[in-house]
Amino acid sequence: MAYAWWNLALRFALELTAVAGFAVAGWRLTPAPWHWVVAIALPLVAIALWGTFAVPDDPSRSGGAPVPVTGFIRLVLELIILFGGAFALVLSGYREAGIALAVLTALHYAISVERIIWLIGR
Repeated sequence: MAYAWWNLALRFALELTAVAGFAVAGWRLTPAPWHWVVAIALPLVAIALWGTFAVPDDPSRSGGAPVPVTGFIRLVLELIILFGGAFALVLSGYREAGIALAVLTALHYAISVERIIWLIGR
């Protein structure tokens, strides 16, 4: 299974945007002085989950899996984080950015059917 460089770059940009969405939501939706804590904690949790739970030998990642999970669990985790970041942006008042993230995430997965089939088969 080969991945186009631009699709991997798109996924990386989606990951960064989702993490930023969690930070923005933490800042805007939490009262001071706690917004500092939540704006830092939410993205760190998303990053930790994303980097820790992986399918062994996933060719779209480094191949390593600190905590091996099934492909279905990994797919659900990815969808929760990416669409969760979009939802966080919408809740924070950045409706257009949230919608754009959701649409681009859906587009990414629509053109990544081969990977989805691979994940479900693991």
